[in-house]
Amino acid sequence: MSQHESNAHSSPGCGAHACNCAGESEAELLEVPLTDGPIDPEIEAATRREFLCIVAGCAAALTVGGCSEITHTNFFQKRFRELGPEERASVIAGLEKEYSERFGKAVTVSTQPAREDVQFGYALDISRCIGCRRCVYACVKENNQSRDPQVHWIRVLEMDKEAGIDFEHANAYYDAETVPRPGHFYLPTACQQCDNPSCVKSCPVGATWKEPDGIVVIDYDWCIGCRCCMSACPYGARHFNWTDPSLPSEEMNPETHYLGNRPRMKGVVEKCTFCVQRTRQGRYPACVEVCPVGARKFGNLSDPNSEIRYILEHKRVFVLKNELNTRPRFFYFYGL
Repeated sequence: MSQHESNAHSSPGCGAHACNCAGESEAELLEVPLTDGPIDPEIEAATRREFLCIVAGCAAALTVGGCSEITHTNFFQKRFRELGPEERASVIAGLEKEYSERFGKAVTVSTQPAREDVQFGYALDISRCIGCRRCVYACVKENNQSRDPQVHWIRVLEMDKEAGIDFEHANAYYDAETVPRPGHFYLPTACQQCDNPSCVKSCPVGATWKEPDGIVVIDYDWCIGCRCCMSACPYGARHFNWTDPSLPSEEMNPETHYLGNRPRMKGVVEKCTFCVQRTRQGRYPACVEVCPVGARKFGNLSDPNSEIRYILEHKRVFVLKNELNTRPRFFYFYGL
């Protein structure tokens, strides 16, 4: 390990002024040579990732190579929420150009904000779900998840009817060709889009937050891969990219949203976003649209005439791990 790398790992960070960089501008910092001689570009990129992680105060990310790829142009890019209109337009133009060249097709990246007077909610009828897993693969197709290794935002659990809801003995690897099996029921899980999300509180760099319409989102360019949010989530709904996601060009969905299904990179966390690229345009999430038995419901909780409000007011409704006070917007109910 070089003297520079040793200092980087032992330094308490810029907050303690131990790196002697106080008063230097961002441009000056970027011009500081990392060594006295020539340096391999890949090593330089890795060193800058480490620097960002150290500044963020999150050494855990270093142990797994967790920081997302940092380039010279986006090293000091502000958080998505802090970008002005011109800055946002420039960032989006760059991403659309990058993705279009990578996948060989015209890719759009939307920044459509939350609509006023809309609070999204989701409901799932356990008495109808047959465990076919069509929702799982519709989600993968819509949201550009990695194909190899596979990343699934939705997980369907098979449970014994006599035992009731029992996560300890649930089977997530049942044969979907033989469902529904007698004596069993199925409970799909995904991000619960909590009103009081523990994942947001745990993020040391503010890379995840709750939008005005209730969707909990992630800024992949700010995620440092520390996985604190994964540890904090009681639903196992967040997924880490240990390798570069595999997304064949012919399978890539080109209609994306900056905070949703745009292509991710190695070393970042991702999860369900209620198909933000669809729902903010007035469409259903892909999993709702594909369900063959109508077990999945989605709508505006602020609309007293919506189907989801009717379900909450007239059905037997419950949420997972209610005792944790995360206040999920993902409801389960019995339609019978």
